[in-house]
Amino acid sequence: MNAKLRKRLLTWAAATAVLLGVFAAYLQPDAVMTLANQIWLCI
Repeated sequence: MNAKLRKRLLTWAAATAVLLGVFAAYLQPDAVMTLANQIWLCI
């Protein structure tokens, strides 16, 4: 596998992971609010 193809696959994998994370956040809004509150209290 050449470097260009590897970079392209890694980019697609990262984008897919981000989209899955956003989808998971919509399924559990309470967990997202708890995390946001914890981060806000640390600032």
